[in-house]
Amino acid sequence: MAQLAETYACVPSTERGRGILISGDPKSNSILYTNGRSVLIRYLDRPLEVRVYGEHAYPATVARYSPNGEWIASADVSGTVRIWGTHNDFVLKKEFRVLTGRIDDLQWSPDGERIVASGEGKGKSLVRAFMWDSGTNVGEFDGHSKRVLSCAFKPTRPFRIVTCGEDFLVNFYEGPPFKFKLSHRDHSNFVNCIRFSPDGKRFITVSSDKKGIIYDAKTGDIIGELSPEDGHKGSIYAISWSPDSKQVLTVSADKSAKIWEISEDNKGTVKKTLACPGSGGVDDMLVGCLWQNDHIVTISLGGTIYLYSASDLAKAPLPLSGHMKNINSLAVLKGDPKVILSSSYDGLLVKWVQGIGYYGKLERKVVSQIKCFAAVEEEIVSSGFDNKVWRVSFKGDQCGDGDCIDIGNQPKDLSIALLSPDLALVSIETGVILLRGAKVVSTINLGFPVTACTIAPKGNEAIVGGQDGKLHVYSITGDTLNEEAVLEKHRGAITAIRYSPDVSMFASADSNREAVVWDCATREVKLKNMLYHTARINCLAWSPDSSSVATGSLDTCVIVYEVDKPASSRVTIKGAHLGGVYGLAFTDEQNVVSSGEDACIRVWKLTPQ
Repeated sequence: MAQLAETYACVPSTERGRGILISGDPKSNSILYTNGRSVLIRYLDRPLEVRVYGEHAYPATVARYSPNGEWIASADVSGTVRIWGTHNDFVLKKEFRVLTGRIDDLQWSPDGERIVASGEGKGKSLVRAFMWDSGTNVGEFDGHSKRVLSCAFKPTRPFRIVTCGEDFLVNFYEGPPFKFKLSHRDHSNFVNCIRFSPDGKRFITVSSDKKGIIYDAKTGDIIGELSPEDGHKGSIYAISWSPDSKQVLTVSADKSAKIWEISEDNKGTVKKTLACPGSGGVDDMLVGCLWQNDHIVTISLGGTIYLYSASDLAKAPLPLSGHMKNINSLAVLKGDPKVILSSSYDGLLVKWVQGIGYYGKLERKVVSQIKCFAAVEEEIVSSGFDNKVWRVSFKGDQCGDGDCIDIGNQPKDLSIALLSPDLALVSIETGVILLRGAKVVSTINLGFPVTACTIAPKGNEAIVGGQDGKLHVYSITGDTLNEEAVLEKHRGAITAIRYSPDVSMFASADSNREAVVWDCATREVKLKNMLYHTARINCLAWSPDSSSVATGSLDTCVIVYEVDKPASSRVTIKGAHLGGVYGLAFTDEQNVVSSGEDACIRVWKLTPQ
């Protein structure tokens, strides 16, 4: 059996020039955000505890807890809202098609009976309010001509709905049934976020024109503004009220968050400015925020979540980070505690420690895209989409100067000889290239289309897999390859080949969903009928004692086989990663780490059957 031991969560999807509207539940102290088709529930006091909802058919955009905390409404780019329970298996209550385009914001009414959603759509349908159980409309929302970026529901009676958007307008509706009452055009750029104070007396809008305006919640009249002195110097993307309705938190493209004191006579003055602790690049622009209980949460464009304590703002924030895109490879370093390195194709390298979670990003001097990636104790070898192979040394969190080797062809796969790590084998479309250190020692045309390769730990043997499903075994003498054998069993292009740690066996996998374990000495099939995936196998990994092999596939499953038992006595982890599994590694005999399209990393504990 396999049990989920830890999840290292992905970060929120962000977009340059737009805010993201996150929310939470003060009772369980959790926050909600989206990445791809997933909605993530994270607990602020327990960073390793993550729950993921993956039932949306399209990328999710926003999610909100109902006032009683029992239900979550989440929306996606197709205009669909799904309402599901927060407990036992996320049971679906209802699904409604609300708008014809992307939904940017949604809010529950304080009694939990109605939901208002806004976004973009064809014609006039940019905002809709509906009953949560039947989906019937509760009002007409005219007055907007462009995408409506944010909406809010007044938390006390008499109910009001306010909306704002890309037409620079702030509209005020009375109801239910809701109808248009008045409109303000006091902002001179996109109005990004609108929020009522928890006591229901005022609401605030913030905009890309760097201004914030305060309104009366009952009448909709302008009653004040956030003072321009010491204000933001960039677009303000999001706003969140403190629970006592006396302060607000704003975040901006100027890489800072500000806490404002809202006085009785409705003037906002800056009480504290929180600078983003990053390196000062574009990724440090702040795009999302939330004030919940004693936690102040800000989110940067790079996806990092910073947690401040509202009662002790001098304390440095706790950063929670991770990947935003598909994690295509994993490596586990020897030593204790177990360090896991992960890479995603956008060039991000993250370091995780088993039992602790996020342990920092590896900052390379030159950030290049990563397609293939291999690591030994103090060196990373990676290749991108630009015909170059990088060898970068690292100690702790610091990467040294990398050596860049131009190999003149697009690398398909790369492998390091573990016992003599300056030797590396890189496969290209027509053959393979041998690297010693930062030098290309030979480029060998093999005469067939190559799809995968591996090199033995001692560097004396290589196995190359082709598009035709054949495995070619070569012995390496000096800088030349001599063909020893051709093994035929696979019926699809080879996707991965790996030697077992004791070099007595090797395993290979193909795009026709089959994996095979071979004996190195006799070159006979050792374990066959490993045909339990339903789609292409992307990756495979050996346990450190060479007793079991794990495969990860596009069908979202991880399957672990024991070499000495028939393939039918396997352990299957279903739905390990939404969208497919792309990285696999064992940290020890009992723990296997997987990563995938959903940008999360999961550690599974295997228990003997």
